[in-house]
Amino acid sequence: MPAPSMLLVIDSATAACSAALLEGGEIVDERHEIVGRGHAERLVPMIAELLDGRRPESILVDCGPGSFTGVRVGLAAAHGLAIGWQVPLAGYSSLAALAVAAGQVPVAAALQGGHGELFVQSYGGDPVAPLDALRSLPPGAAAVSVDALLVVGSGSEALVASRGFGTWRDALPRAADARLLAGPLRSLPARPIYGRVPDAKPAP
Repeated sequence: MPAPSMLLVIDSATAACSAALLEGGEIVDERHEIVGRGHAERLVPMIAELLDGRRPESILVDCGPGSFTGVRVGLAAAHGLAIGWQVPLAGYSSLAALAVAAGQVPVAAALQGGHGELFVQSYGGDPVAPLDALRSLPPGAAAVSVDALLVVGSGSEALVASRGFGTWRDALPRAADARLLAGPLRSLPARPIYGRVPDAKPAP
C-alpha cells in the first residue's frame, strides 16, 4: 500500500497567518500566528520554516472570504509553489473551516467583512456541508438570516448581540483544521472568494 501523501495547507485569508503539513489526515507540523496585517512578509518564511526541506505532494489554500489582501497573498503563494513543484492545488472556504472546527452542527460561521458587514454562512449535516449561500450583510440582517444557536468566527459576537440570543465563539481559520473538511469542501478551484463586490469601481 502506498504511503499517505503529504499536503501543505496555507491559510492567510483573515488576521491569522497559518500553515500546516498534513499526512493521512494527521497533523505532521503546523504554524499559526495572529498577525493582523503583514501576511506578505510573514507567510513565505513561515512556510519555509514549516517545511524544513520537506516537499509536499499537493497544496490546499484558503480562498476566503476575508481580507482582500490576505486572500490574494495566500493564493499567490500557493499558485507559485504549485507551479514550482508541479503539484496539484485546490482551495477551501474560510467559513467552512470555521464550521468544521466548531465540533457541532448546526452552526453558523461569521467573519468580520468590510464596511461593518459580516460574511455569514450556515452549515449542518454529516459530513458537514453548507445549508445556504455565502452572504455579506450588516449584523442586524445577518442575525435574521441565521437560525443556528451556535455562531463561530470573528463576527460571531456582533451577530449574536444583534439578535439577542445564542452562543458565540470567537475564532479565526486555522490551516490544520482543513483535515476535517469533507472532500467537496476541500476541492474548490483555487481562486478568490471575496464574498462581496470590490470597493474600487472602474473609471467611466
